[in-house]
Amino acid sequence: MKVLVPVKRVIDYNVKVRVKADGSGVDLANVKMSMNPFDEIAVEQAIRLKEAGQAEEIVAVSIGVKQAQETLRTALAIGADRAILVVASDDVHKDIEPLAVAKILKAIVDEEQPGLVLCGKQAIDNDMNATGQMLSALMGWSQATFASEIAIEGDKAKVTREVDGGLQTIEVSMPTVVTVDLRLNEPRYASLPNIMKAKKKPLDEKTAEDYGVDVSNRLEIVKTVEPAERAAGIKVGSVDELVAKLKEAGAV
Repeated sequence: MKVLVPVKRVIDYNVKVRVKADGSGVDLANVKMSMNPFDEIAVEQAIRLKEAGQAEEIVAVSIGVKQAQETLRTALAIGADRAILVVASDDVHKDIEPLAVAKILKAIVDEEQPGLVLCGKQAIDNDMNATGQMLSALMGWSQATFASEIAIEGDKAKVTREVDGGLQTIEVSMPTVVTVDLRLNEPRYASLPNIMKAKKKPLDEKTAEDYGVDVSNRLEIVKTVEPAERAAGIKVGSVDELVAKLKEAGAV
């Protein structure tokens, strides 16, 4: 079985994001970029499937700017076998929307014929949580979202999902699209020897035009603002005073 893993280049999760002075978006100047954390989990799960003898090849895919090569090299260093970069923009500030990404991924899936597509449940930059579901719809495949446990059993996949109020276990037919959640696994670090080996692994470069997909944005960002600062707290001397303050604030 071949496993396809889409990965996205995002601002590193340890970086404090700054909004541009004109409110047009996020400032990416001299900002550290890395692989979306949920996508790291997807790559790790694909590697574990290969180590268990349930997958023969892992193909990492990234859609965006040319700099996403670095993200794909990271995936290759962790354990992916080869990579495909689809250059869909020259502007690092342009975010390729989920529907365009899903359409490009569909074209790649049609070419590669994987038995499983493992995606992060969402990207931490736009929190869309839509690409995996859209790809499933375009392919006519089954889907399992927010996976915290995956077991491949023949032509079926048993997936435990994180849902409101607890866990839900479902069984889906293969091929399938699975989006992974945080508690699925702990991604490994790329060792120095593997980082060096990754430089020799195949990385094909394509464009959105190669797949006949229009990546023009359908959404317009009207304004970007910093989150409101939390108001300072106050101390109260008794439960009665606490209740009175809550009533004043309309909390009870």
